This record gives sequence, C-alpha cells and structure tokens, in this order.
Amino acid sequence: MKTPLTRKEEKDLIASVERGEWKPVKNRSKELLHLREAARETLRKDARINIRLTKRDFFNLKSKAVREGIPYQTLVASVIHKYLTGQLASLSG
Repeated sequence: MKTPLTRKEEKDLIASVERGEWKPVKNRSKELLHLREAARETLRKDARINIRLTKRDFFNLKSKAVREGIPYQTLVASVIHKYLTGQLASLSG
C-alpha cells in the first residue's frame, strides 16, 4: 500500500528538482533490471530458524499477528529485522 506524500514532502521534492539535484539515468532499462534484482535478493528469505516458545507466548504471537493482519511468521521476521537494523530498541538498554 502506497502512502501519499505530505505537503511538506511534496514541496521538498519539487524544490530538490528545481535546484537540479535530480539527474536522469543513462541506461534506464539496465538500471531498472539491476534495481529489480537487488530488491529480489534483498527480499529473498532463504534461511530458516527453529525456536521453542511457551504456549502462552505462541498464542500471544498468533493473536498479535491476527490483529496486525499478517501471518505470525512474517511478524517474527519483521521484529527480528527491525531489531537487527536498529529500528527496534534493545530490551537490555
């Protein structure tokens, strides 16, 4: 789902274009192919883990995933990714 730009974001983009900060890509089709492949590689989930949870934690995990509208495995992967990329605060401080 795409999120619309705020007025400030839109004005900032227009100002950036007007300042000449945007440059055309020389070989657009080659660049698109490269970016698609990079995205595919980034999003490929090719490693598995197995963990043991208490029944209560597993139930709460599945319940939270239902409320979020996503599969519970996706929720777990998202939490791990956010933690590893610094988007989720450490619990130990």
